[in-house]
Amino acid sequence: MSTLEIKNLHVTVDTPEGVKEILKGVDLSISSGETHAIMGPNGSGKSTLAYSIAGHPKYTVTEGTITLDGADVLAMTVDERAKAGLFLAMQYPVEVPGVSVSNFLRTAKTAITGEAPKLRTWVKDVKVSMEALRMDPTFAERNVNEGFSGGEKKRHEILQMELLSPKMAILDETDSGLDVDALRIVSEGVNRVKDNTGLGIMLITHYTRILNYIKPDFVHVFVNGRVAEEGGPELADQLEAEGYDRFLVEA
Repeated sequence: MSTLEIKNLHVTVDTPEGVKEILKGVDLSISSGETHAIMGPNGSGKSTLAYSIAGHPKYTVTEGTITLDGADVLAMTVDERAKAGLFLAMQYPVEVPGVSVSNFLRTAKTAITGEAPKLRTWVKDVKVSMEALRMDPTFAERNVNEGFSGGEKKRHEILQMELLSPKMAILDETDSGLDVDALRIVSEGVNRVKDNTGLGIMLITHYTRILNYIKPDFVHVFVNGRVAEEGGPELADQLEAEGYDRFLVEA
């Protein structure tokens, strides 16, 4: 059983106009086996929360704490956070020319666990995961994200998540740019990993369509750098019907 605990998190970022506070006191707790949907309009701070947890140098934590199983996440380097069990599926995965998917995945697994996986077992695990995600076997020899479609990039992110076996996964707008078939396949992958490992999930999204496939246990409405309201799955249905106007007026 693992717990990601965020308390009174304040985060700033440098802009051409000066330092701007994006997160203004966020409290959030995610335990193993739970799916938390983070919803809100553009510019509300959802991605800032994701990247702050992962350790992106662009963002400065000025107040508050982030812990994973009691360990101080903010004191860890980015690679230490990954080794501790944090995983970020990026909204816009970057291209890595010259590095094949197969080499990238095995190198990442070795870095996370401290030893190279046994080749025969690893090849089997990769094959099974790729088949479940409807990925062509030749995909493994392509350069990471180079020339990938939106659906291929997102499936590759879920492939990484399944093979690296994190404790907590932050999925930053995984539904962005996906057609209906790709959305279903990616969602099935997320659900499979959660069911098999007890993964805790922070699912960041604007829209409720992915929540038709990945059922949240909790929904948090993010507005102006704060959690404006919290509830169960029914809150997502309310947002689908009413939008964010009420929260924006209150903010």
